Amino acid sequence: MKKTVDAYFLQGLRNQLVALLKEKGITDEKVLEAIRAIPRHYFLDSAFSKIAYEDRAFPIGEGQTISQPYTVAYQTQLLQIKKMDKVLEIGTGSIYQATVLAEIGARVYTIERQKKLFEAQKNYFFKSKYPNIKFYFGDGFEGLPTFAPFDKVIITAAAPFIPPKLVEQLKVGGMMVIPVDEGDAQRMLRLTKQTDGSMKEESFEQFSFVPMLTGKNG
Repeated sequence: MKKTVDAYFLQGLRNQLVALLKEKGITDEKVLEAIRAIPRHYFLDSAFSKIAYEDRAFPIGEGQTISQPYTVAYQTQLLQIKKMDKVLEIGTGSIYQATVLAEIGARVYTIERQKKLFEAQKNYFFKSKYPNIKFYFGDGFEGLPTFAPFDKVIITAAAPFIPPKLVEQLKVGGMMVIPVDEGDAQRMLRLTKQTDGSMKEESFEQFSFVPMLTGKNG
């Protein structure tokens, strides 16, 4: 992540993006203010700066993408983040989603399976601003049992099924937001862990994510 500037016109584009997200149904003010506060162009190659605030995904290398802002806002809103929530994120990617969660006040534990993307966090521009983000290289299907249980779990890749180990690592009353299904589109699910260990399932819109893969790469 290269050091760059946050010019006024880019701040203006962020304001336009926030207005668009409102039009598309994002109502959580904490989420909208986080999107407004965070310069998304810092998470992209400088060639993308002028189009960084379009509501679309962009490639970040290793066959991965930075999710479109609507997807980031949608998943974050479903999670109902509270300050000091302990959140497990599967798929660090560009670090943008983790930064949105941290800006709202979550303590974020994020896992990346692609070694090159994991190592990019060494150059994370906001490391001193968000010490509440902890980075791990590993298999997302395994989670982080050492740090469990978590208040919330967010999966930022298309899961072929609901990973049982991630369910185990969720607190009773905790929520998991996960896009499930193989193929071109996935259904966004919100799962809430019940006192008996079962999961209450809510189904939302369809999205398109890169696949969630097992193991580590690199």
